[in-house]
Amino acid sequence: MFDKLTNPILFQGNLKKKPYFEGWYFKQVSADERQIVSLIPGISLNKAESHSFVQYIVVLVDENQQKITRTGYVEYPIEAFTYQNDPFQITIGSNIFTESGVSVHLKDEQITIVGSLDFGPLYPIEKSFFTPNIMGAFAYVPKMECSHGVISMNHAVRGSLLVNGKQMELTHGKGYIEKDWGSAFPREYVWIQSNHFQNPSTSVFFSEAYIPFLGSSFEGFICNLVMDNKEYRFATYRRDKCKLEKINADTVKVKLENKEACLTLEASIMQQGELKAPTNDGMHKTIKEGLSGKLRLQLELKKEKRTYTDVSVSAGIEIVEHNDSFMSAKKETN
Repeated sequence: MFDKLTNPILFQGNLKKKPYFEGWYFKQVSADERQIVSLIPGISLNKAESHSFVQYIVVLVDENQQKITRTGYVEYPIEAFTYQNDPFQITIGSNIFTESGVSVHLKDEQITIVGSLDFGPLYPIEKSFFTPNIMGAFAYVPKMECSHGVISMNHAVRGSLLVNGKQMELTHGKGYIEKDWGSAFPREYVWIQSNHFQNPSTSVFFSEAYIPFLGSSFEGFICNLVMDNKEYRFATYRRDKCKLEKINADTVKVKLENKEACLTLEASIMQQGELKAPTNDGMHKTIKEGLSGKLRLQLELKKEKRTYTDVSVSAGIEIVEHNDSFMSAKKETN
């Protein structure tokens, strides 16, 4: 069990537990940041119907040199899903996903994606016995509605894909990998991710969500920032602070603070496409995600009395609301 917790890319579940979902998120951005593709293989298990799938989000440049976003969901029988842990590999139909690369052959009514990509060495997060993965001590709590894993904050990508017969060149680009598993996505959450900044070593992941827990609930958050090979972690389980200062359908500003530093993230969705997300009854929730969002990052180091700022125009952003109060209220979590 501990091996799985410390290595979240491995298949965490089984094919018998229901309701259950598990999904991997492989994001690749070209060197010029003009083309982006995220591939999301996974499974959905419930009493009514079980299946495997590969979702995609593709950002392309049209004839007017404007970015356009395409999303889709390709469904497969549950029998099309196979896995192995040593070495890690999952296969869904003719699509193969490993730690060292992916090979895809996806087709639906609007798009065909064919090709293979190789990954350089992955950049995992720091771990310990008490923090086996990004969930911290919550990783040991059974029956969490949704668990999260950060697999690689940053890695090199080589290869290309044919998207509707046109080449998407990703060599010299960069990748990011994370995943989720459990019974359902949170009813409301914010998710921000980018590893494309002016400082090429910088990578950040942030999530804040409504979390059911032991018959009650709380607003929890996790954030991991890597800059110049140093990791800065902010999280509920570390008793850090998180304040959502501004939030609406396509904009969010969050301030995080611990004894070492203050981090401010200001994110704006520029374009977004629809994805399917898990509920207890299956993949029936529609969410929207943008991959070409704008993100401004400011890190203030208290002891050094230094401030770093940087910007990204290739940020992944999701803002999923449950009701109007979530969108308008300012929340503070201690």
